[in-house]
Amino acid sequence: MSEKRLVPVIGSLADFESKLAGYLHANTPLALLLDYDGTLVAIADNPANTFFTASMKKLLDQLAVHPKVFLAIISGRGLRDVQSCLGIKGITYAGNHGLEIESGDGTRHDYELPAELQKHYTNIVRELTENLENNGAWVEDKKVSLTFHYRDVPTDTAEQYKGAAKAIIESHGFRANQAHMAIEAKPPVNWNKGEAALLILKNQFGDDWAKKIKVIFAGDDNTDEDAMRLLRDSGTSFRVSTDPNIQTYADFRLARQRVVEDLLTWISNTYNQ
Repeated sequence: MSEKRLVPVIGSLADFESKLAGYLHANTPLALLLDYDGTLVAIADNPANTFFTASMKKLLDQLAVHPKVFLAIISGRGLRDVQSCLGIKGITYAGNHGLEIESGDGTRHDYELPAELQKHYTNIVRELTENLENNGAWVEDKKVSLTFHYRDVPTDTAEQYKGAAKAIIESHGFRANQAHMAIEAKPPVNWNKGEAALLILKNQFGDDWAKKIKVIFAGDDNTDEDAMRLLRDSGTSFRVSTDPNIQTYADFRLARQRVVEDLLTWISNTYNQ
């Protein structure tokens, strides 16, 4: 199995044109799979405060209706939340790290948690809310996964909140993953953004999808690494990070979130020649 490593960095539209010259072709269909927070929009103190730049929204709207481009959003947010944030109809959305998937025609694929896991999840929400939802910390309940946000707690207590949240989550058998000043609780099931990406591609293009299309994935978080790993030999992926020393399964690092707009511009320029 491949390992994480340092990868080349892309910091501008010119970098895409030079380092990936010839990768895309206007006659070859493209599957464009994108994370939301930290990728399409900058990370905000509260998920409700994210917003698109006008130019980013215009690019997404154009690519969403292009006959050669298949657009899917794979987010840690709940499905309805990310749908309402993006506001683009007719595309595929995956919420809760792929536990909820809805295609453009309304077809659903939901990973149903066993009753016992659902009980554990309910207890996690209750304990986090009762014990740690204070001093600016709060629980984002997404019904099958959650995010414990501690960005706004006093700096000198942040590690304490982080450790306590992880202990509660793991005591119920759920996985506690580090995010941006947050801990994500995910059920202990063999399903993630990578598995969701493969299912989406198979449903849209068939079992032999890798022979028919080009694939691009972009994300900024540790949970996106599952998709980068599983797409390593059949697509090109980009990790959004300002950290020059970050180890990743992606093929390239995007130097900052704004470079995602350059990525979409490069794609748009290729398919609208």
